[in-house]
Amino acid sequence: MLRRLVASVAAIVLVVEAAVLVLVHIVLGATTHNQAMSIAGMDPDVMSTATYVMGAGLGAFLLLGAVFLALTAVRDRAPGRFGRILLVVTALAHVLLGALAAALVGWAAFAATMLVFCLLVLTLTLYAKAVAGSAGEMKITSTSP
Repeated sequence: MLRRLVASVAAIVLVVEAAVLVLVHIVLGATTHNQAMSIAGMDPDVMSTATYVMGAGLGAFLLLGAVFLALTAVRDRAPGRFGRILLVVTALAHVLLGALAAALVGWAAFAATMLVFCLLVLTLTLYAKAVAGSAGEMKITSTSP
């Protein structure tokens, strides 16, 4: 019950976070395009396009993580190898986002990213215990003459 709840909440939070980050990148890209200013000689159109692409990529990455978390919650089974790797990479990305958020935005943004990080790690550890528990229940049968 707890495992499903944590995985479901983590999936919902990742979807919301993906939407917020895509919106932030759209605003940043539009601002860069409207200012038409060059930073270190770079073309403003290239910078705004790169911002849009980065926002779309980051949003897609987080949505993919949310899909794997939702599947994990619905099936109540640990994710497969690719799913675990994806969720670990998502957790590590939140650590990096948290460090940037603390430096650039503030401690409230850091706390929000660390909350998502904790949900991801909790999901991985709760389902890891279930996998270890089911592997430990293997019965050994012997045939005696």
